[in-house]
Amino acid sequence: MDQYKSIKGYNRMKGIIIDDERLARQELRHLLKKHNEAITIVAEASNGIEGIKAIQEHSPDIVFLDIQMPEMDGFEMLKQLDEIPKVIFISAYDDYALDAFKVNALDYLLKPVDPARLADTLEKIKAETENEFFSPVSNTREERKLNKKDRVFIKDGEKCFYPYLEEIRFFESQGNYVRVFFKDERPMILRSLNALEEKLSPEDFFRANRKYLINIHEIDSVENWFNGGLKVKLSDGTEIEISRRQAIRFKDIMSI
Repeated sequence: MDQYKSIKGYNRMKGIIIDDERLARQELRHLLKKHNEAITIVAEASNGIEGIKAIQEHSPDIVFLDIQMPEMDGFEMLKQLDEIPKVIFISAYDDYALDAFKVNALDYLLKPVDPARLADTLEKIKAETENEFFSPVSNTREERKLNKKDRVFIKDGEKCFYPYLEEIRFFESQGNYVRVFFKDERPMILRSLNALEEKLSPEDFFRANRKYLINIHEIDSVENWFNGGLKVKLSDGTEIEISRRQAIRFKDIMSI
């Protein structure tokens, strides 16, 4: 059984703790053990460089991030990422709260972390994740990439959708959310583009750049673009740039 799968059949959140103080990491991990039905800590890091590596390796659902760290503080670390994950800042000072929410932080907790406040924050996150794709119950579906013939359940507020993946033209990252474009609908889901990319078949969806994941079958035309990149036009007329790095990969995959 998947170590991140809860007893209710839904996936636990994967978390990473990034803090230069070992005792602070231990204390937070201890507090989070009381919520192991909702979150599992898969890695720790003691500085920004280690934090970046841990995020890239584990693609966490949430990061508990200290702000004041030597050499690279929490804000500087986030700037080094192609995509900012969902973040809860943990700090001994309240001076940075405004800056924290400018980068779409889910919350800002002061040290020492209040267990009741932490519990409230996790409950809020669990409620917000109702907007995500529901985790499939079928083991067969869980163990493979989803392809264009699969249907996905999307809930955005009070609205529910159940489109085939082949109907989705592209996904657009918007902070901690992803907007889904299909037909005339544009619902939002609380999910990172990296996590979404991992669930989808690369034969059907391609990561154009850090903001867009596009349906390959919706591409109508491709043209050369600036700095070695490409620009694609989708069936609805939307134009999306493929970054130079991804353009190389796109040519390798799609060339005969």
